[in-house]
Parts: sequence; C-alpha cells; structure tokens
Amino acid sequence: MQASTSVGNILEAIAILDFEDQLFVAETLQKRMIELRRNQIAIRAKEAEENYRLGKVRTGSVEDLMMDSNDD
Repeated sequence: MQASTSVGNILEAIAILDFEDQLFVAETLQKRMIELRRNQIAIRAKEAEENYRLGKVRTGSVEDLMMDSNDD
C-alpha cells in the first residue's frame, strides 16, 4: 500500500508542474524505461549464451520442438 501511496503523491506533484516540466518528466521516465528494458534484454541474452555454451538448448524445426515438448 505504501508504494501506491508514493506513486499517487508523485503523480500529484507532477500534475502541479507546468506543461514543459511535465513533458521533461515524461521524456526522462521513458528514457529510463527504455534503458531498463535494454538491460533486461542484455541479462537474458547472457543467460541464453551461457545455456548454449553448456549445451542446455535444443535445436530443430518447430515441428521437432513441438514433438519434444509433447513427450515431456
């Protein structure tokens, strides 16, 4: 509940700002979210590379992979 209260307070504080400042906040948050997503993708890529290096991946056609998943 505390987090939603904080978010509400932040949104109320932003609403008081003039248009240009609100736009700056929106653009800054958007850039931060893009960077966060980029970092998440990089982490996932490293995990995938490690799984590949360790031989923990399956290869084949979609049909082969579907048949393998049905066997599990």
